[in-house]
Amino acid sequence: MNPNTTATLLRLQNNIGSVVLGKQEVIRKVLIALLAGEHILLEDVPGVGKTLVAKALAKSVDGRFTRVQFTPDLLPSDIVGSSIYHDGEFKFSQGPIFANIVLGDEINRAPPRTQSALLEAMSERQASIDGTTYPMPDPFMVIATQNPFEFEGTYVLPESQLDRFLMRIDLGYPAREAERNVLRSHRGGEPVDTLASVAQLAEIKTIQLQVREIRFEDSLVDYLQDIVDRTRQSNDLQVGVSTRGTLAFYRAAQANALLSGRDYVVPDDIKELAINVLSHRVMPRGFAAGSERVAVESMIQRCLESVLVPV
Repeated sequence: MNPNTTATLLRLQNNIGSVVLGKQEVIRKVLIALLAGEHILLEDVPGVGKTLVAKALAKSVDGRFTRVQFTPDLLPSDIVGSSIYHDGEFKFSQGPIFANIVLGDEINRAPPRTQSALLEAMSERQASIDGTTYPMPDPFMVIATQNPFEFEGTYVLPESQLDRFLMRIDLGYPAREAERNVLRSHRGGEPVDTLASVAQLAEIKTIQLQVREIRFEDSLVDYLQDIVDRTRQSNDLQVGVSTRGTLAFYRAAQANALLSGRDYVVPDDIKELAINVLSHRVMPRGFAAGSERVAVESMIQRCLESVLVPV
């Protein structure tokens, strides 16, 4: 394990943790998504710190950060940009999607047509406008937040877009002491506004390459695939995990190992992330869209428990 990598990851965790109080597990999973070069979806009720987590990560990394507030009247061109006629010719004006870290706030407040404007950028790292393809910056990460589907004025995210997120996690309410510390720290304003960057973009790109070199023994590849196969064979699930989801699971386990200070994957790297990585990639039987989350997570847990852990 490169000592420079260890130092950088520790700085990131401590820096984000200095303003996102009592949420070490959430911080860890967001960093796993960053190291894997993937995107993350934060789901919970308003006011528990979803936006704060995204802003703290963006402030900690010395890159370009943009925020898109999703509303019912938001248009796809408001995200990717559009061509503007100027001085006798059309020139492309980039939208906020062209940044290293993009916060899509309350993504399910916008209709599906607008949500889908993120699809190509998230999966292909590019955007096609008026027949021309524009690459995304490198590194590139979307952190989206959404309110529970039961809230008024929300739209269900299409399955094709959900599959682009490495993990879906919820924050939950803070512990009492952590909430008390939040009250104390906010007496003089928003601590995140004064947060300094502790990692350069070049460092993040280097670590992302290191993730792909993490050793993954054949027995653990079999273990991971067995878990995925259980979702495809389950009578409770109408649709199991796709090949894209399997690859995301693989990459997440590698990032988890690196963040734990190892250059090899162990079973716990897989087990710890199974629910967060897989639960939004399956479709249960007999549930209305958006209402099945707890049930699905229980189904994934049963699939996990039915597979023998390799020694």
